[in-house]
Amino acid sequence: MSENIRKRPGVMGGPRGMGRAVEKSQDFKGTWIKLIRYCKAYLPVIIFAMLAAAAGTVLQIIGPDKLKDMTNEITKGLPALINGQMVVGAINMDHVVCIAVLLACFYAGSAVLNFAQSFTMATVTQKISKTMRTDISRKINRLPLKYFDKTSYGDVLSRVTNDVDAIGQTMNQSIGTLVTAVTMFVGSLLMMLYTNWIMALTAVGASILGFALMGILMKKSQKYFMAQQSGLGNVNGHIEEIYSGHNIVKVYNGGNSAKKTFEEINKNLYNSAWKSQFLSGLMMPLMQFIGNFGYVAVCVVGASLAMNGKISFGVIVAFMMYIRLFTQPLTQMAQAANNLQRTAAAGERVFEFLEEKELEDESQKPKALENVKGKVEFRHVKFGYVPEKTVIRDFSTTIDPGQKVAIVGPTGAGKTTIVNLLMRFYDLDGGEILLDGTPIHQVPRENVHEQFGMVLQDSWLFEGTIKENIIYSKQGITEEQVVDACKKVGLHHFIKTLPKGYDTILNDKASLSEGQKQLITIARAMIQNAPLLILDEATSSVDTRTERIVQSAMDQLTVGRTSFVIAHRLSTIKNADLILVMKDGDVIESGNHDELLAQKGFYAELYNSQFESAA
Repeated sequence: MSENIRKRPGVMGGPRGMGRAVEKSQDFKGTWIKLIRYCKAYLPVIIFAMLAAAAGTVLQIIGPDKLKDMTNEITKGLPALINGQMVVGAINMDHVVCIAVLLACFYAGSAVLNFAQSFTMATVTQKISKTMRTDISRKINRLPLKYFDKTSYGDVLSRVTNDVDAIGQTMNQSIGTLVTAVTMFVGSLLMMLYTNWIMALTAVGASILGFALMGILMKKSQKYFMAQQSGLGNVNGHIEEIYSGHNIVKVYNGGNSAKKTFEEINKNLYNSAWKSQFLSGLMMPLMQFIGNFGYVAVCVVGASLAMNGKISFGVIVAFMMYIRLFTQPLTQMAQAANNLQRTAAAGERVFEFLEEKELEDESQKPKALENVKGKVEFRHVKFGYVPEKTVIRDFSTTIDPGQKVAIVGPTGAGKTTIVNLLMRFYDLDGGEILLDGTPIHQVPRENVHEQFGMVLQDSWLFEGTIKENIIYSKQGITEEQVVDACKKVGLHHFIKTLPKGYDTILNDKASLSEGQKQLITIARAMIQNAPLLILDEATSSVDTRTERIVQSAMDQLTVGRTSFVIAHRLSTIKNADLILVMKDGDVIESGNHDELLAQKGFYAELYNSQFESAA
């Protein structure tokens, strides 16, 4: 679909909706509740993965306690001075081997459970990401066009790519890491309290400071994570708009202006990304410092207790491992917290999109438009893209089946808007439009779209064969029908000169002229074989000679169809059955070419001015 249909009133050079998400406060808890509800179908599997991660961690936590028993058993064999005599004890090697085998089983079991958790979460998160992208894709088809009037395509693409990827990565990595870290932290704390409460309290006291600082940093950094995700969408939106109109930017020397806009957006993204990454980066060295501080404190207290004979050497060895297991999760939890914040920011953008107001559900409306002859009535139509600005004030006319109707007028008169309303791309503010006596708002939009073929100013082609481009979504089309359509538009000879004929792939390497591309879209409209036809500036982007070829093909296409032609070149619509002259949203003149010239009104002025300009 062409730009004048797809985007109305967008402006190049500045992303629409820029900063909207930044200004909106972010609900961390609410977003995660929505995300959990969204994943409810996979919750049993996710819970299994979390339990596997927790069980694997528990097996690791038990290890130091068994290592303590092994160390105490080994120390029995060390020489000791008892009553002035050096005594050497006996080591129960069977007991040592038994503990060693048990430890090996614990650690092997932990590895298997962690592998199960990683495999399960990797599978589930990819399915969730796939489902989320599918839902966004379906949502796009259910959104009214006015949503895209205020939102750049790049921002929508960023939600499909950057934001969904952020959610998938966090669920795959951070949730398992967080479960493991919390289990490790709580389990280590309980085992330390069980082993020696004095040394356990020493470790906890050293870590309280770390938790307090981590909470402050999380609170400070969250708004910057939200701004970072929004900034990515703004950058994508700006780049998509500028590079889609790269030639225009070059021709009008708009590079400096586009560069300044990009630098401003990029600077905002840099500031938010730098602050979020800087604050999140502080967490890891902070946690490492707190961990090392706790390690030193435990060593000092443990040495004092051992000197007084209150603990065994095995307890010190166990605590050396427990303090590492106790402080290591702090760093992991800090990192996971950062990722959860980023995911909350990304999730809010995704759910904000999924919760946008959709088009009315029309599944219950009857599919009443069948065997349409092509009579069209506009009855006191009133419309504005925004409530405060009316584009069409009071438009009424009747077009008989098979008529060729040209809509002319200056820019902004409402010509393309009439087509938008006829196709039900927008809903009316007042009045109604009827096809064969049936108001189009009483039937589903898809039923209305089925009645129209369309050839627009921009010849939209996708990467695929010529035949696929011509057939597009039409079912049951034979190769003979495709060839016949191409013969009628004068394209068959050119296609046969190509190495692969109708199976030639159209991509960036395919050297087709604008006229040839336009002829393919005309052939596509012929294959559609709809009773009504819209031609919107279909020859405006081709040269005069090609225009004649395209015009001849369009004349073939309009035979037997009610046709609406929007044209600035008035010479191309002289043979129209009815010409509607629009100005400021109203039809001010109507009639055929000769009648309007005889009136010497606005149409005659437009027509003569074009020839004077040409002269």
